[in-house]
Amino acid sequence: MSEISPLQKARAAYAPKLPAALTKGAAVEVVEGAPTTAVADIEKIKAIFTTTFGSPALTFKAGDGKGGKAVNVGVILSGGQAPGGHNVIAGLFDGIKSLSPASRLYGFLKGPDGLVKDEYMELTGDVIDAYRNTGGFDMIGSGRTKLETDEQFEAARKSCEKLGITALVIIGGDDSNTNACMLAEYFKSHKIGISVTGCPKTIDGDLKNEWIETSFGFDTACRVYSELIGNIGRDANSAKKYWHFIKLMGRSASHIALECALQTRPNIAIISEEVAAKKMTLGSIVDDIVKVVAARAANGMNFGVALIPEGLIEFIPEIKALISELNDLLAANAAKVDAMDKAGKVAFAADHLSADAARVFKSLPMGIEMQLCNDRDPHGNVQVSLIETEKMLAEMVGAKLKEMKAAGSYAGKFSTQTHFFGYEGRCAAPSNFDADYCYSLGFNAAALIGAGRTGYMSSVRNVTKASSEWIAGGIPITMMMNIEHRHGHDKPVIRKALVELDGAPFKFFAAHRAEWAVKTAYVYPGPIQYFGPAEVCDLVTKTIELEHK
Repeated sequence: MSEISPLQKARAAYAPKLPAALTKGAAVEVVEGAPTTAVADIEKIKAIFTTTFGSPALTFKAGDGKGGKAVNVGVILSGGQAPGGHNVIAGLFDGIKSLSPASRLYGFLKGPDGLVKDEYMELTGDVIDAYRNTGGFDMIGSGRTKLETDEQFEAARKSCEKLGITALVIIGGDDSNTNACMLAEYFKSHKIGISVTGCPKTIDGDLKNEWIETSFGFDTACRVYSELIGNIGRDANSAKKYWHFIKLMGRSASHIALECALQTRPNIAIISEEVAAKKMTLGSIVDDIVKVVAARAANGMNFGVALIPEGLIEFIPEIKALISELNDLLAANAAKVDAMDKAGKVAFAADHLSADAARVFKSLPMGIEMQLCNDRDPHGNVQVSLIETEKMLAEMVGAKLKEMKAAGSYAGKFSTQTHFFGYEGRCAAPSNFDADYCYSLGFNAAALIGAGRTGYMSSVRNVTKASSEWIAGGIPITMMMNIEHRHGHDKPVIRKALVELDGAPFKFFAAHRAEWAVKTAYVYPGPIQYFGPAEVCDLVTKTIELEHK
């Protein structure tokens, strides 16, 4: 590594805390629960995972501290980065060393691709120590290669057998852990002696259930974004002349937007799941924002903060229908459309969409029409994450207010600044919570390996309590599965956890948002705090706090 900062030096000395069950090492006492099932499509999931389906949920108790046999373990970072990934690897390393000092850890490089292509490095104590309590995935890199074919599984087997690896740990989100489950099933059904364990990662917070109370990285990312939002709120309240429209990561769920709203109390926070449940139109969303802007302007406050989830546009029913129709239209006329310039593609779409879709399409700002027609992935589909929803809403709200001003129903001023907070939070140095939680997940994965289990996700629960009261164990990944129709085929996938509109976090937000809309009630969280009183440093997210009250 290059020269490190004073903060990195200080953080390197931080000793992450463990659940009581793991404090004597990874050779734990295993308590089995009842056989498990799947969250939906039970018979289909059972038919696919014939050897791993129905495994019991596990809870760990501290062992006798005597350790166990040496193991060679491979580890993979999969998917997008999330704060704390290095601590998962550090916990795994320390965990397998507690089983036996002769245990060895290998990191496959650049994600699952490294496993398939036999690209790896041994992770020794010196390597691990250089990355403890740091952000990023740069220790071994990550990638988005899917593990789903028998050819890939066989390549993985050969890579592992060459190094004497008898256990794999895949650190990733819902798709990555679905791949882990498929690989575990393949190995077990073919009597290949390699276990597979998953660890729950995603800053989006949508990998969660009764046994996985939060995915790692969510805490840190939300703290980073909330610091930035608080800074912007302070600036807005100082300058008193801008409305800030802030898009936040979270394509499939709005957990980040909700958590940041709970931490910072903006004037507006849109929750995609509510938009879908109420079947809100784009026009009604704009109207709701306009009402808040006008109400604040009437009180002399021509400024504010609005939070927008990255995936909002896909939750608006009429926009979702438009995108689907547009994908089909452009794919069916690919050769003709590819020969057109950008403006020609927009005109072609406007002329050939159905009446309803064309009406919605023409209501959008020209820049968004351009993005819908031109920013497309290799399969011809709209790249929704690239659509500048924050700019779209700011422009449409501005146009509506201009009409109101001409009609004499609005006399305020409306100037905007737009922001997208995404990469700023993915590789931040982990908060104390994520440093502890991630280290525990990795050490716990070593306990699952020592117990000879496969097809499990590392589970650390009861996280609103002191770490000594955290509950360590494992949950069968099949328990989280359902069937989804993707790219024309039924696929087993881990079901994403969306914001629950009847859950305590959303209810708290809904009960207070009207007050936050008209008042300037901003909270300024400040930067992540590592050093100081526990009531500052060791806080959990508002989401978990409200869920467990």
